[in-house]
Amino acid sequence: MSSDKIKRGGAAETARSTNPVIAGFFPDPSVCRVGDDYYLACSSFEYFPGVPIFHSRDLAHWRQIGNVLDRESQLVLPESTTSSGGIYAPTLRYRDGRFHLIVTNVSGGGNLLVTATDPAGAWSEPTMLPGVPGIDPDLAWDEEGTCWCTVAGIGQVRLDPESGKTEGEAQRIWSGTPGAKAPEAPHLYRIGDWWYLMIAEGGTERGHGVSIARGPAPDGPFEACPANPILSHRSTDHPVQNTGHADLVQGPDGSWWMVLLGARPGGGTPGWHGLGRETFLAPVSWVDGWPVVGELSTQLPDLPWPLHPFPAEPTRDDFDDLELHPRWVSLRRRPAELCTTAERAGWLTLRESGGSLDDLNVTFVGRRQQHFSCEARALIDPAEGRGGLAVRLDEQHHYEIEAGNGSVQVVARIGPLRTVVAQRAVPAGPVILGVQVHQTDAVRDSRTGPDTVSLGVVEPDGTLTVLAALDGKYLTTEVAGGFTGRVIGVYAATGTVRFDWFDYEPIGG
Repeated sequence: MSSDKIKRGGAAETARSTNPVIAGFFPDPSVCRVGDDYYLACSSFEYFPGVPIFHSRDLAHWRQIGNVLDRESQLVLPESTTSSGGIYAPTLRYRDGRFHLIVTNVSGGGNLLVTATDPAGAWSEPTMLPGVPGIDPDLAWDEEGTCWCTVAGIGQVRLDPESGKTEGEAQRIWSGTPGAKAPEAPHLYRIGDWWYLMIAEGGTERGHGVSIARGPAPDGPFEACPANPILSHRSTDHPVQNTGHADLVQGPDGSWWMVLLGARPGGGTPGWHGLGRETFLAPVSWVDGWPVVGELSTQLPDLPWPLHPFPAEPTRDDFDDLELHPRWVSLRRRPAELCTTAERAGWLTLRESGGSLDDLNVTFVGRRQQHFSCEARALIDPAEGRGGLAVRLDEQHHYEIEAGNGSVQVVARIGPLRTVVAQRAVPAGPVILGVQVHQTDAVRDSRTGPDTVSLGVVEPDGTLTVLAALDGKYLTTEVAGGFTGRVIGVYAATGTVRFDWFDYEPIGG
């Protein structure tokens, strides 16, 4: 079957007036402004390369320009790294002509710091920070140039960002709201006459919220805002839930804004979100020296400055370049001997490592699902092995359609259960595999899932013959646990498999 049979892959519309401003599994946003430009980094957990970084000119339109940790010397993720391990909660800051990013690798060495003059890279080799405890590290500099590192807990220590050495023991400076669990995600700012310490608390599930305190110095003492939490959607029916892990930034006109993570659950009870925690934008005003968060809506307000949408990017990747687009991620590492576009021109070649998506070391390359309803297709040549197209949440929760030996099969892994749901013979040679995700239109009962994941074979006329339609709620963190969202991609199960192209498009706009 020729790859020219079906020409897909138009340009995705990038003009955006909706929230989230970065859709899909892009949690824990940290933002900084440099002149007229904005840069934002997110957590990446078990995926390589790590810490996706985005650029914007208007806070509404964002384009991924790279990944901060894009070399194995920077990002050590042992094969034992399970899903939702790895890279947690970066803080991105700019000072004296240099970008600083501090982050935690919970699976390989703890806290680390990298720098760059160009946020698109290359970033430095990491400076390890053995004296910085815990997770969610933040960086802030006072007027004397002292660097303060604040961590989840909420502890704080003075840090020399050049050497990685700390001064003294970490001190507890604030514990958040009494009775609220998991004070984390601290960010420290000097605004006017005060130092403000903003945190997340309540856990990153439905009880998540943003609280803030202020004090006369970077190390306090801090008084809590009387209106804490300044943002939370707990115990509401708001379409955006799990709101927290926020960072403050000024807009082009000097107004204040907040980027934060949130989730958009769907279906029945308790509501399930498959896209993961996403990056949202909310307005902030100041009343009596305290920030007041305006409405967080799925529709952005009219911004009081010119919009700068980026040119639309193709939805199809033909694997013509030696380097994969930064949107592509793999599990834990991406050695060239297992994943390359250089071996057969215009094809992505994957070689077996683990035997299936159940394995920690499977060879997998994917991109985040960013739309409630979407379709992905890929042309696979399985002449030398077996492989396929998958929707993955973690090792124990994934659906895939796999080709090889003259047949295709749909596999579902849900917790401890793995089953072949459907099989079909196909002609020898390349075959186009397809996945469609359709958002649930109506809740029939409390158990109705958020969407349906359909997997099948694309016929020569371009239609998808569905072999299985599966409930999407089993590929959500409400079922599986953890901190990640869905990634749709291709993999090798046995031998060597090659992919001519991969196409991802939203359904219905």
